[in-house]
Amino acid sequence: MSLLFGMSACGAQANHPTRVRLQLIASGFTSPVELVAPQDGSGRLFVADQTGIIRVIANGIQLEKPLLDIRHRVVKLSDFYDERGLLGLALHPDFVTNGRFYVSYSAPLQTGLSPNEWDHTTYISEFTVSADDSNQADPTSERIILAMDKPGYNYEAGHLAFGPDGYLYIATGDSVHDPASEVGKYAQDTFSLLGKILRIDVNGTTDSEINYLIPADNPFADGGGLPEVYAYGFRNPYRFSFDGSRLFVADVGQAMMEEVDLVEPGKNYGWSIREGTSCFNSQRWSQPLENCATQGLSEPIIAYPHQNDLSAIIGGMVYHGEAIPELQGGYVFGDWGRGNGHLFVAFPPQWTITEIQIEIPESQSGMGQLLGIGQDENRELYLMTKAPGTGATGDSGMVYKIVLPGNMSP
Repeated sequence: MSLLFGMSACGAQANHPTRVRLQLIASGFTSPVELVAPQDGSGRLFVADQTGIIRVIANGIQLEKPLLDIRHRVVKLSDFYDERGLLGLALHPDFVTNGRFYVSYSAPLQTGLSPNEWDHTTYISEFTVSADDSNQADPTSERIILAMDKPGYNYEAGHLAFGPDGYLYIATGDSVHDPASEVGKYAQDTFSLLGKILRIDVNGTTDSEINYLIPADNPFADGGGLPEVYAYGFRNPYRFSFDGSRLFVADVGQAMMEEVDLVEPGKNYGWSIREGTSCFNSQRWSQPLENCATQGLSEPIIAYPHQNDLSAIIGGMVYHGEAIPELQGGYVFGDWGRGNGHLFVAFPPQWTITEIQIEIPESQSGMGQLLGIGQDENRELYLMTKAPGTGATGDSGMVYKIVLPGNMSP
């Protein structure tokens, strides 16, 4: 599969690059990072804010009461910059009948661990919607599925999603205590949960009171690594998605390149041997090595360099909505853009990237920080953003629907 090494021709990959408009759906968030929709015909949207609150948008209106508020359980976030917080939200495949959903959040470090070595603890927890109100969860229903102690505040990843097999997939970053000296410490270690895509069965427990089961066909279920590990060699897999059985994982690079991988069980996706398609130099991040040991590493389907303001990939999904026919079947993703985001589409089989032209609201100079891409039950796409140059503070967070110019749907 061909890879794109230069972004200078972004707009030239199609004679008429797709042009879209941002339709404001909701505002007043601090740092919206995830949007999911129950498949129940209600049209509701659940929006997770990094600070630890999940809002409900129903009939185009943001409800006053949240679905869930766990801000008191989330580690104190920096107003300047922070990659921790409430980062993942996934609805159980049977959510409509059982009301169960799952979150990933960064909490204060578990007692008994040294803060000189560890920074916080990440919890994968289950909550249940209240029997009296389908728009509110029972805050006392938390059941901790998995706890992971993290040495660093960064490379959190944190995304959750159920696959077509009914199992819960979890993205974890290569969270190191000191990036300058420990970069790549965990990603290649199959006996670490960090720098991985994990896969567990939340519909059962073990005799030893572990609140999940290991799928029998997990690649390390019988040894050679931790049984939860599905794939490894990731730095910061910030958002993944399924398109049928295909698993697309966007992995944020260190200094030079961004990548998207089509992930298969047991495969090694290269970090920190490689960053994208370049050989990573742990001593001088901006000077790739001329060669490295690439045998056994899986190739990304998309890789692009940090040209201009491109800096951190925001994973998306293959578009199967009806509102924008030009995007049909393309993998839509974005880039943080050093605080002013970009949106792209790549079509198989070459996966060549084309930038999507965005009509920005007149009151704004740009999109702002792109934090996430979500979809509703009709598989139409949404962007989550906040103002450039802000950390986990304020109320500049926005949720936009992507629509065709001139088409402002309700």
